[in-house]
Amino acid sequence: MFKKILIANRGEIALRIIRTAREMGIKTVAVYSTADKDSLHVRFADEAVCIGPPPSPQSYLNIPNIIAAAEITNADAIHPGYGFLSENAKFSGICRDHGIKFIGASPEMINAMGDKASAKDTMKKAGVPVIPGSDGLLVSSDEGRELAKVIGYPVIIKATAGGGGRGMRIIWNDEEFERNWDSARQESSAAFGNDGIYMEKYVEDPRHIEIQLAGDQYGNVCHLSERDCSIQRRHQKLVEEAPSPFITPELREIMGDAAIKGAKSINYEGLGTIEFLVDKHRNFYFMEMNTRIQVEHPVTEEVINYDLVKEQILIAAGVPISGRNYLPTKHAIECRINAEDPQNNFRPTPGKIEYLHKPGGHGTRVDTHIYAGYTIPSNYDSMIAKLIVSAQTREEAIIKMERALGEFIIEGPGIKTTIPLHIKLMQNEDFKKGNFTTSFMNTFDMNA
Repeated sequence: MFKKILIANRGEIALRIIRTAREMGIKTVAVYSTADKDSLHVRFADEAVCIGPPPSPQSYLNIPNIIAAAEITNADAIHPGYGFLSENAKFSGICRDHGIKFIGASPEMINAMGDKASAKDTMKKAGVPVIPGSDGLLVSSDEGRELAKVIGYPVIIKATAGGGGRGMRIIWNDEEFERNWDSARQESSAAFGNDGIYMEKYVEDPRHIEIQLAGDQYGNVCHLSERDCSIQRRHQKLVEEAPSPFITPELREIMGDAAIKGAKSINYEGLGTIEFLVDKHRNFYFMEMNTRIQVEHPVTEEVINYDLVKEQILIAAGVPISGRNYLPTKHAIECRINAEDPQNNFRPTPGKIEYLHKPGGHGTRVDTHIYAGYTIPSNYDSMIAKLIVSAQTREEAIIKMERALGEFIIEGPGIKTTIPLHIKLMQNEDFKKGNFTTSFMNTFDMNA
């Protein structure tokens, strides 16, 4: 087992990893930018190393500084959390070259799944259902238009190196193609340094369902049921739940088997998630694979009663998984609490928190790094907390979430949060009935 883990991340996920490592008797090293010098992950780690100024490229994305921090503290493993370098094949490879275990996927696995066009081809060969579309990257807009006529509009073009909705455009007819092609390539090039584009048939009003996987070093892979991530805004998830109110036990088994088949095709090791689009007829199609732990992993933890970060560490240390699939025993919902103003186009609202009250009670969990006196920096993602509730039924979980949201108070000059939006969501009749798709938030009015 590892003696010391460096956490190459910040905020709530860094604190989450520190907690599990401490319970396992493993020492931890926090790295931080100067903007995060007062963050709780710095305070609660056994050691802390400043790796640069606030901009991410100079700190949390600064590979030489992170490796140097690991070496001077004698860390024998690095946990990347999610985001930042968690799916960076170069970083995974450099860790390996320095004799430091990367608690995540190998460079080969990341490359196999990181390029979305090649990932789709890999899954297709493994027998996993994929959305009709281009075989690899498109070489020109003319090729794209010809293919669109074959598979039929609407289509969606996507950046092969993309994420978070960037480099993605829905095209409804031939006249829109050229304009969207140019803007998607420009956005992708600016965001990722890669303007490669591929195309798929656009599945209208689908559910976004992901299967949580675990694979060990011995070829064993299991699934840990599904999460429904359909409540999202501009391809950014807002609410996640497990199990999905849309998925039947029979479909869960079929999708779980398909996800395992896909993971085994690349000899996957570690925790990972295969994401699917599911249409109204419950046909499902591979969308992408995330070779890291997800933001929404707590809902799975709550419904199967297992520490997924612990599982990551055990797998990285060479411990075999049980090999059995896990099914949900209750219902859990997670709301992402962002420092944003939902009444003002979700404008970020950084600032100093003067008063904080976190909800409690049976089946109520708050994953966060904030505290009274903490200053929310403007340099990073605006998510400041995750509120997770669990109950025996979905109806009970929704009632509990509305109650817990009402207790969650975050106050400070200029600070707004998405808490009022989530309260309205929990009160919405369509949400309560499970009648929603990925387009639900396009017409949702929190003032109604």
